[in-house]
Amino acid sequence: MPDFICRDCGDSFSLPQSVLDRYPGWVPKQCRSCRDAKPTTGTAPSGGTNADADPTTGVFTDGSSVPNPGPGGWGVVYVVDDEIIAERHGHDPDTTNNRMELTALLAALEVIPTGTPVTVYSDSNLAVRTITEWAEGWEKRGWKRKSGPVENLDLVKQVYAGYKRRPELKLKWIKAHVGFRWNEYADALAARWREE
Repeated sequence: MPDFICRDCGDSFSLPQSVLDRYPGWVPKQCRSCRDAKPTTGTAPSGGTNADADPTTGVFTDGSSVPNPGPGGWGVVYVVDDEIIAERHGHDPDTTNNRMELTALLAALEVIPTGTPVTVYSDSNLAVRTITEWAEGWEKRGWKRKSGPVENLDLVKQVYAGYKRRPELKLKWIKAHVGFRWNEYADALAARWREE
């Protein structure tokens, strides 16, 4: 059975082969614990956004591969008051979900003019926590985790350095597939390679 990485907690998890056979090409993004977790009413998840707020300004990023690993894409859209200022997307023929999420965060730096304060949203809690919580400690330890090597180190270093140079930017997690307009738009950009 293949292992998947939960986008919320970062833990590895597996599914029975019978489930995977029933949904060919499907890549689960959450472990059962995170999927079944019930949010506390009136509060946002750590680093996330208020569940009732659909942001109208910010940079929204997404990335995925189908299957994981496999071909994938990433997308970025920069909007101000629901007006698109810039958008980008790209493709990698052999990648992973996490690499595409990090690539999208890196591309977001290119669409935002230096000195412009803006929030960058990603629906990958793992990618957000990697940059906002864990990378600083890894850098201090010579880019090593206590439990082993840092995965996707080449991208983690670039993204972390980029956001460190841009203190005017905030990086936040946003819940996926709940109808947030610009998160869904970034998701569609990330999948555009399948149509091209």
